[in-house]
Amino acid sequence: MPEATVHIVDDDPVLREALVRLCLSEGLAAVGHGDPGGLAQSLLRRSPECVLLDVRLAEQSGLAVQDTLRADGNTVPIIFLTGYGTIPMSVRAMRGGAVEFLTKPFIADVLVAAIRKALAADAVALAERRARDDLSARLATLTPRERDVLRCAIGGLMNKQIAADLGITEITAKVHKRRVMEKMQARSLADLVRMADQLGIAATRQR
Repeated sequence: MPEATVHIVDDDPVLREALVRLCLSEGLAAVGHGDPGGLAQSLLRRSPECVLLDVRLAEQSGLAVQDTLRADGNTVPIIFLTGYGTIPMSVRAMRGGAVEFLTKPFIADVLVAAIRKALAADAVALAERRARDDLSARLATLTPRERDVLRCAIGGLMNKQIAADLGITEITAKVHKRRVMEKMQARSLADLVRMADQLGIAATRQR
């Protein structure tokens, strides 16, 4: 995972540098942050990322940092590190989507495994987001009439039924349907149905 980056937020410079070195020794890019101030701006979300976040920071708790990121719509995986964890604290962190809640001193192998798990999950999430963005871009190329035909097609209507439903000729319905398949890059009707489901498009059923 050469493009993956681990962001380490800890106000202890010795531990922060040790964590950076650990990540580098595992072939992972690592960025150290003495405070969470510039964290959000450093998360580019173009390649897999995760955050190692100390719960107890000088100016703001790690849990508050997590809340801020989630409120801003940032889904970067977070691994919490703490020297004094409590059950309510860990429950809150996990409910906020934390990947792991580890106590200090940590076991290097356990931490590395958690980091790789977080980065792998983020890689999947980024791929899914890019696929949705690509589908949305294809959908945007459809004309309003082609969108109507799309909804009819995924509802199982044949060309004759689409024509009757939309008040157009069967030949016109066939042409629109072919264009929809081409623009959406759908290889089959089942493929088109899957795409529409991912985009949340409701089907038009036969009346």
